[in-house]
Amino acid sequence: MDSSSSSSSSSSASFNSFLIRIRASANSFLSQFEPLALLFAPLLTLLVARVLESFLSVIHEKGLKATLLGFFMSSIKLVPGVKSYIDAEKQKVVDKLQSGSKSNREHWRMELPTTGLGVGVIEEMKDEKGKDADWQGKCSGTVYIGGNESEGHFSLINEACSMFAHTNPLHLDVFQSVARFEAEVVAMTAALLSSKEKASGGEVCGNMTSGGTESILLAVKTSRDYMKMKKGITRPEMIIAESAHSAYDKAAQYFNIKLHRVPVNKEFQADVKAIAQYINRNTILIVGSAPGFPHGIIDPIEELGKLGYRYGICLHVDLCLGGFVLPFARKLGYPIPSFDFTIMGVTSMSVDVHKYGLAPKGTSVVLYRNHDIRKHQFVAVTEWSGGLYVSPTIAGSRPGGLIAGAWAAMMSLGQEGYLENTRKIMEVSKMIQKGIKEIPELFIIGKPDMTIVAIGSAVLDIFEVNDIMSRKGWHLNALQRPNSIHICITLQHVPVVNAFLQDLREAVKTVKENPGPISGGLAPIYGAAGRMPDRGMVQELLVNYMDGIC
Repeated sequence: MDSSSSSSSSSSASFNSFLIRIRASANSFLSQFEPLALLFAPLLTLLVARVLESFLSVIHEKGLKATLLGFFMSSIKLVPGVKSYIDAEKQKVVDKLQSGSKSNREHWRMELPTTGLGVGVIEEMKDEKGKDADWQGKCSGTVYIGGNESEGHFSLINEACSMFAHTNPLHLDVFQSVARFEAEVVAMTAALLSSKEKASGGEVCGNMTSGGTESILLAVKTSRDYMKMKKGITRPEMIIAESAHSAYDKAAQYFNIKLHRVPVNKEFQADVKAIAQYINRNTILIVGSAPGFPHGIIDPIEELGKLGYRYGICLHVDLCLGGFVLPFARKLGYPIPSFDFTIMGVTSMSVDVHKYGLAPKGTSVVLYRNHDIRKHQFVAVTEWSGGLYVSPTIAGSRPGGLIAGAWAAMMSLGQEGYLENTRKIMEVSKMIQKGIKEIPELFIIGKPDMTIVAIGSAVLDIFEVNDIMSRKGWHLNALQRPNSIHICITLQHVPVVNAFLQDLREAVKTVKENPGPISGGLAPIYGAAGRMPDRGMVQELLVNYMDGIC
């Protein structure tokens, strides 16, 4: 035997001897424990690790403060009598919120009439319509077309909708006219957003949807599936500013996407640096609004585009409010920052035609930079006994009348019509901002870029001001973080701008002289909801409220 073999055998013997000593030492140590303890210890350790992992995951998602608060509230409800007391108090709030709608429902029909009403149903509908609130010039947003509902542009789109009320674009071979209308609405909308510019790539495409929420849902779903194909992401996350529309929360719940809401910066814009800190290997999408619904302020879309392009993730631009205003405001000389497909990194957009496009309600457009992205929006079914099936949007059947109404609205107005409408509402926006600045108790949230003006106060309860405005017939939007109200200016407000400012001055004076909630007002509820640290409880209130009115 040579020296190398002898050395190898010696090393092997030494190693075996070492293992024997370790085994003996381990057996000696473990012999002092019960066998069952040895059996359950690994299982218990695994259980503790899983609980700890879940706890850390919740902290990462909700934050330490919210997690501890949620744990505290869940624990305190275990005390006898506490849960029933909290539930009773919640029900009082829900009943107050539902007070108006519940009384109206008492006389609603619960089954078909035995004998049909025939054409007499029209008279009944007119009677019911007469009970609606006076909306002309009194609502924030809501109705974007100017004038009376029985004349002018209203009359035109109503006739267009009626003419195609029987159509359904699901049947392309039958209703080819509607297919053309949809394609042209999409193309004309895309052209407003620089689809014909070289920087857009020349492939911008899209579809019509039922509204901004569906457009956003589709864009999120498409981004999720596109990023799964591109990067293999199976645990998707998206990042939005806290001013981004609530439709993104809905999309996150529907499509099982983890959502990060990031505080805005001092200018109430999406904070690009803060968003960048949340980007990780599972990020599929970031979002910018032009403008944001709460304060009417445009996010820094160019910076977000650079961020998305750098990390190879999707960027959706929410133009539901701005799509039919910003391109024309820019032509009128307003300092509008970039927001369209000329920005590298923008992958999709949502644009509501039924807002400032002055189309019938239920019409929006979702756009994509190219067909490779949009293909992930479609659903194709090959194994259905009903045949081969493919659908472009969430709905299968869709109302062709609304598509025809949108086409009619856009064709009837043209660029000159939209330009003139934009001039009117932008001037009203300036007048309202000037009027608010002349009321010392109020201030404007940020610097509005468009036609949404948010109003706050450091000395009055702004929700009490809102209650007085409601009594005067105005329907404004209540906001939070910070507490404020806003008005979304439409053509309906052009003839009533002075009346609005006068009522606002009077409302401020009333609250200043007689602070405190008014009978039937919602200021206490809005104020309490904003201050309530347990957001889960606020969520329960909202769900219970909705469950009782629909």
